[in-house]
Amino acid sequence: MVDPISGTTAAASTTSNNTTMGKDDFLKLMIEELKNQDPMNPMDGTQYASQLAQFSSLEQLTNLNDTMTQSLTANTTLTQSINNMMVSNLIGKETKLSGSDIQVNGQTSIDLGYNLPSQASQVQVNILNSNGAIIKTINNPSLSKGDSKLSWDLTDNSGSKVSNGNYTFNVVAADANGQNITTSQFKYGTIDGVKFNSSGTVLLVDGAEYDISEITEITNSGNNGSGQ
Repeated sequence: MVDPISGTTAAASTTSNNTTMGKDDFLKLMIEELKNQDPMNPMDGTQYASQLAQFSSLEQLTNLNDTMTQSLTANTTLTQSINNMMVSNLIGKETKLSGSDIQVNGQTSIDLGYNLPSQASQVQVNILNSNGAIIKTINNPSLSKGDSKLSWDLTDNSGSKVSNGNYTFNVVAADANGQNITTSQFKYGTIDGVKFNSSGTVLLVDGAEYDISEITEITNSGNNGSGQ
């Protein structure tokens, strides 16, 4: 609307750097329109009623959005609390963790595992340090098809105890014809604690931290194989 006295646009005084108009901005704009309307051609009642209806709709949508946001936040908090309580019930359980990473953190031994899709004639388990160098080789702990389990006593090939830190392991297997067999690796351990932080839930398994997403099963099964 153009001010008949100043010749300026009344709406310009209400503009800001914001690209989204809120209900307060909408109300201020309506007031400015009334203050600066042309006395010779005032806004008719129908037009004003229409703008009031728009303002009412905007306010209702804003309130609905706020209510939904609060509800979603409350549901998320409740869900996280329930999940945290359920996870705490895992303490003391034995677990199977996917992946080949190993965390040495003062344990006396670490239980490792692998799966063979078929019977093997030769299996070699290699443990590597953070630089990728093989520090320990365990030969033929088990050649059986399926899951096998072995215990690493945290010594290297010379018999010396390894230091705390991050390690990995791989499994090289071959069948009776000398053909390589694809294997998958995992670890076993006892859940002795749970930590909750901003990035998610972390399990303490035999003193080492693992993400809860690494759990593939909770088990109390015994060894399928053994080795040092």
